Amino acid sequence: MTTEDRRKQIGAVESRAMSLTRIRVKNRAQIDSIDDKLVSLLEERMSLVKEIGEAKKRSDTAIYCPAREKEILTRLCRHKGLLGKKAIEAIFLEIFAASRSLEHSERVAFLGPVGSFTHQAAESRFGATGDYLCMQSIGAVFEAVESARAKYGVVPIYNNNSGLVGDTLRRLETSSLLIVGDMELPIHHCFAAKSEKLGAIKRIYSKDAAFEQCAAFLQGHSLENVERIPIESTAKAAKLASEDPEAAAICSHIAAQLLNLPIIFDNIQDSGENKTRFAILSDFVSEPSGSDTTSIIAQTQDKPGALFTLLKEFNDAKINLTQIESLPSKGDKRNSRFFIDFEGHRDDPKPSATLSKIKHYKWLGSYARS
Repeated sequence: MTTEDRRKQIGAVESRAMSLTRIRVKNRAQIDSIDDKLVSLLEERMSLVKEIGEAKKRSDTAIYCPAREKEILTRLCRHKGLLGKKAIEAIFLEIFAASRSLEHSERVAFLGPVGSFTHQAAESRFGATGDYLCMQSIGAVFEAVESARAKYGVVPIYNNNSGLVGDTLRRLETSSLLIVGDMELPIHHCFAAKSEKLGAIKRIYSKDAAFEQCAAFLQGHSLENVERIPIESTAKAAKLASEDPEAAAICSHIAAQLLNLPIIFDNIQDSGENKTRFAILSDFVSEPSGSDTTSIIAQTQDKPGALFTLLKEFNDAKINLTQIESLPSKGDKRNSRFFIDFEGHRDDPKPSATLSKIKHYKWLGSYARS
């Protein structure tokens, strides 16, 4: 390459750099202007929210309105542009959380520890700025809401691999609390450690189930022979790994982030199908949204065709069942019990008429379909 060629090459690089600088300066100025407008619009929105909140307080109405939030998200997610559905939901769930805090700060109890998947589920619905109360058992979450120490509770209710969560269903049967919302969270594990060199890792902390769910990852990265230390939660695993430079944790994103533990590998589970459904509990009845789920526990007598008779009521009313699971016997072992989800709100005409024909059932709640 001649001197002249080098000079032209350098000139071209400098020209591109200057052009990029001009674009950056121009676009950043425009972005700053748009950000200022966004804040002004959010302030305008919050002033309206505050007015609604004051009206809700006077009428003793619940601040959290899942049906209204779903209506807003459904409308906004029809928008076609660079923002996808997930981005719109993430942005507006935080706006909803800030709005609720402005209307009235309401505490949310969740099954701990901090950094658990239930914590992650709670934040996904109530926002990172919510007022949270970490409880050590499902029963303690129920008690916190029943005693008004928290307005809402978040507990796991179903996992597509392990089935219904027995502790949650047992408490729902005897509690006056209702399911006022739900959400399904994909269970993604990450591999987090202080050391970036896999060869320096001598211990891995996690739950037994998480080790099983990430077996292919461990084998594929020659970690199958590293000492595995099973403990009660992936959140505690992250804490132990954050204190041990020779250790790693298989844990949730939120647990690693809360402890500033670097995530070395993401989504390391063998299957992407592991999902947990979480229930939001409270002491009020959710309003019909036009797209609802109703949950019940129904009991059938020990006689031929009892389950058929129960299901026929829904079939005759053309009500779609979205889930039905058998439950362990309780008391009289001659009777069978079933957890049932179906489309519609209890106060809608067809579900209301159908439930009136079922003799033995416990209504667990009707809420906007997630």
